[in-house]
Amino acid sequence: MMNNLRAKTGKQGEDIAAAYLKKAGYRIIERNYRCIFGEMDIVARDGNTTVFVEVKSRRSDRFGEPQASVGPAKQKKLSMISMHYLKNKDLLDRNARFDVVAVKLTPDGHEVKLIPNAFELAI
Repeated sequence: MMNNLRAKTGKQGEDIAAAYLKKAGYRIIERNYRCIFGEMDIVARDGNTTVFVEVKSRRSDRFGEPQASVGPAKQKKLSMISMHYLKNKDLLDRNARFDVVAVKLTPDGHEVKLIPNAFELAI
């Protein structure tokens, strides 16, 4: 039951984040890109920059702000996924960055916070 709620929260947060990014002018290239290193929630383009987006969704502040859960270990994992993506798509010569979208889901709706350049490549 708990995993089902967590998956539903994650999917809902990713849908909200994708719509938010589109409205902000990003072009969504892929969602849920999977490779040997794990999964990237959203790969997008912002102008000439490839943007790797981690979406964090929460239904309460019980465990802190959603973006606080993107610590050093998660950053390293996302960095490895991004390098795999760039290499496989022959985009290693392009500008890239990491953004985090924090989504708070409440009974009254949702709140979205975009954190561009949230962290540097961590390999």
